Order: sequence, then structure tokens, then C-alpha cells
Amino acid sequence: MANGSLIASRVTPEMKALIVELAERGQVTESALVKQLLEVMLRTSRLTQFPREEPSARAPRDARLYVRLDREDWDRLADRAEARGMPAATYVSALVRSHLRGATPIPEAELLALKRAIAELSAIGRNLNQIAKAAHQGKAALPGREDLRAMLKIAETLRDHFKGLLKANERSWSGGSYAATK
Repeated sequence: MANGSLIASRVTPEMKALIVELAERGQVTESALVKQLLEVMLRTSRLTQFPREEPSARAPRDARLYVRLDREDWDRLADRAEARGMPAATYVSALVRSHLRGATPIPEAELLALKRAIAELSAIGRNLNQIAKAAHQGKAALPGREDLRAMLKIAETLRDHFKGLLKANERSWSGGSYAATK
């Protein structure tokens, strides 16, 4: 509620401590707790027309969500985000989106690496097609057995690498360790 009105009040340190304790117990912010208390008080008063806030159909794109983490969880989050080359908030956003949509995202750096590797495989495929075409026309000699084995080994290695990368990516978004799969 960024455009709502602000109500501020000074309280004793004891009252502040009680509000902090109640907010922690309810896992809400102090502000949210005070707002809840005000709403309860106003609804139970003799006012006949309590102003009701209409919920918006959708949260705006830049809606914020605040999460409290203990130190150990924060450290784990920072490690995983760093392993992905992402800021922690971006990592959490992608993780939540992945969970809610059932999709496994591929971070930008990994996506670019995959695209480069696919481009290289495409170039190899074009070269093989040119060799085959020239061989059929009698313009070139066929590659030897060792050359074909080397090309096949490269293709199989890249295939296995891509499979491993995609499995590691999927595992990392479902809670597995990413760093161990690098």
C-alpha cells in the first residue's frame, strides 16, 4: 500500500518491546501488526461505515516481498546466488517464479553458453554436410575412420555435457546443490 496514509505514534520502550514480540510471534512486521490492531479496534467501534480497502486484481510488476532469514539460511542463499552469478534477490525471484510456474529457468550466463555451444555444433554439422556433398560429387576424399571417430566423440561429449548441465540446472532449482555439479 505505497499510496496509503501514514499514522505515526510514539510509545514507551516497554510497549515497543511488546509490539516487537507480538509481531515476531505472528511473523509479521511491526507496521502490519499495528495496522491489524487498528482495524480490529475500528471494526468493533460504533462506526457504521468502516472504510474497506478494495484488493487490487493483481500486484504490480514491482511489488515487493520482504522475507526474514536466519543467518545460516542467508549464507546458503548467498552461496547459491553467487554460484549462479546472480544477486540474491534475483535468485530468490527466479526460484519463486520457478516453483509457482513449475518451470526450470536457465540463468542468462548459462543460456548464452548453451547458445554458443549450439552454434558451434551447427557449424560442425554444416561442415560435415559440405564434406558429404563434396564426397558424393567426387570432389573430396572422405575423412578417415579416426577423423569420424573424433567427430563422433566430440558430438557425444557435447551431448552428455548438455544433458548434465540441464540436469544440474533442474536439480539446483529443486533444492539440490548446484556447486557440486559444476
